[in-house]
Amino acid sequence: MTDPIFEISNLTCGYGSQAIVKGVSLEIVSGSLVGLVGPNGHGKSTLLRAISGLIKIIEGTILLDGSIISGLSADKIVEKGIIHIPQGDMIFTELSVHENLLMGAYLPKAYSERLERLEFVSELFPILSARRNQIASGLSGGERRMLGVGRALMSTSRVLLIDEPSLGLAPIIIDQIYEVIHSLKESGRTILIVEENASRLMDLSDKICLLDDGHFVWEGDASDLMNNDVLMETYLGG
Repeated sequence: MTDPIFEISNLTCGYGSQAIVKGVSLEIVSGSLVGLVGPNGHGKSTLLRAISGLIKIIEGTILLDGSIISGLSADKIVEKGIIHIPQGDMIFTELSVHENLLMGAYLPKAYSERLERLEFVSELFPILSARRNQIASGLSGGERRMLGVGRALMSTSRVLLIDEPSLGLAPIIIDQIYEVIHSLKESGRTILIVEENASRLMDLSDKICLLDDGHFVWEGDASDLMNNDVLMETYLGG
């Protein structure tokens, strides 16, 4: 059995004194894609924020390659190769597309390889190359989401934390985003993804974890989840 690259053990986290995620544990094998699904407001995005060092961990540990990273600052976690792609745009609207992408290559290694990385991102998202000099505020919603993903890929990424990549987008744009996610998985990146629409993960995920009220209540194959009427009706609205 392949050893996990990424381990979460008995993790409790939240905001102030309020625990949102409560005692969860998860192992992720290198190169796999794990999907987080469940009702809105029950801890999925909070878990990603805790992993990336953006909010307080109350209890538990996070390991990368066997080394503890929980408690590190967000910038140190990025240096370890864990990249968080949050919900929504989160771009610099007053900068050009090109300048936004370069903001993702601020670490020394990434900056030294910025030309190769720009070419890589342009191959994934040709529209960003075409919009290179455009101010980001003028992009469509789908183009902004592509820019956010592209900027994250300018860094040295081993583990990608992707939060609701399809949220609010037209189906054709969602298909394009998921084609890129599939390519990233095929290239060997390890991915933990929050997705409201579990069917999107059917042919892509190696494992699905269902989070409810801060606890994992089920995990297994996406097909098993989609065929379980009780789980779908209870937690995902049918």
